[in-house]
Amino acid sequence: MKVKVSRKEHFNAAHRLHNPAWTAEENSRIFGKCNNPNYHGHNYELIVSLTGEADPDTGYVFDLKVLSDLIREHVLLKFDHKNLNLDTEYFKNLNPTAENITLIIWRILRQHIDSNLDLKITLYETERNFVEYPAD
Repeated sequence: MKVKVSRKEHFNAAHRLHNPAWTAEENSRIFGKCNNPNYHGHNYELIVSLTGEADPDTGYVFDLKVLSDLIREHVLLKFDHKNLNLDTEYFKNLNPTAENITLIIWRILRQHIDSNLDLKITLYETERNFVEYPAD
């Protein structure tokens, strides 16, 4: 029987949604306030979920302390209190939408978690707007 375990974390980051191939007017029309040249920030809520069989010896699907450490080392230290456009390599040439941030976090963590576990990332950009990858 498969069981899902999750860890919730929080980080603050600034970003600007912008497509350099478009005019200023087009960027403003598509991205609105999120295209502010001086950037804007969010208080992101991150939920990392792993689904798999519980180990018969430990009862764990995955040690949540280890998951917490992986998230801190590979996501929070790189994203928290950063300007995603300017301070991270991930978004130098990738628009830091909630969708893209979610995909990047999934790719980062997937490298450190055994492939026999399903990995799902849920990222809340606001209380009402959130993204999940992979999608159900």
